[in-house]
Amino acid sequence: MMNPLLCLMILFLCFSLCKSQLHPIPAKIDGFVYKKPIVWGESVVVEAFLDPVCSDSRDSWLPLKQAFDYYSGQLSLVVHPVPMPYHSNSFTACRSLHIANKLNSSSFYPLLELFFKTQGKYYSAPTYGLSRAIIVADMTKLALTVVGESFSTAFQSGFNDSSTDRAARISFKYGCSRGVAGTPSFFVNGMPLSNSTVDYNTWKSIVDPLLSKNKN
Repeated sequence: MMNPLLCLMILFLCFSLCKSQLHPIPAKIDGFVYKKPIVWGESVVVEAFLDPVCSDSRDSWLPLKQAFDYYSGQLSLVVHPVPMPYHSNSFTACRSLHIANKLNSSSFYPLLELFFKTQGKYYSAPTYGLSRAIIVADMTKLALTVVGESFSTAFQSGFNDSSTDRAARISFKYGCSRGVAGTPSFFVNGMPLSNSTVDYNTWKSIVDPLLSKNKN
C-alpha cells in the first residue's frame, strides 16, 4: 500500500504542473505589422506564418502584397517569422530578422524580402560544409545592406544577445500554439486557411465576401 503522504505529494506535484504556464508569456504579441497598424473590427486581418528560407513562403509573398495594396486600408497584415526545423539555416535567418528589427524597425520587411531573393544559397545542400560562423557572417553582411553599415558591430553582437534568441524561439512557439506545422500558413480573422497556396485571385475570393458582409 502506498504511503498516504507520498500520494499527497504526487497529487500536489501534478496539480502544480497543470497550473503552471507551459511557455513564458512575451511582453508583446508576436508578429510584425506590414506598413499600417491593425484596425481591429474595421479591417480583415491576415496573419502569415512565413519561413525566410522556405521557397513556398517566398512564392506566396508577392500575391499577398498585391492583395494588401489592392485593399488599401481594408486589409491588415501581420507576418510571423517561423523557423521550420527541416530548413537548416532558418532559425539563424529568423534571428537575423529579430536583430534587424531591434536595431532598425523599418528594416524587417526589406530584410525578409532579401532573404526571399537570396534564400537559395542558405538551403541545406549549399551550406552543408559551412560552419555556423560563416553563415552568420554572410547573413550579417546581407542584413547590413538594409539595416545600415553603421550597425555592423551591434548586429554581430545581436547573435550573442539572449533576447534575440528568445524572440526567435517565441516566434516558433507561437506558430506551434496556433497549430502551424508548415509554411506558409495563413489565418484570416483568426481562422486558419486550409489552402497554403494562395494566389492573388484566391485572396480576392476570400476577402471580397468578408468586406461585403462587413458593409451589410
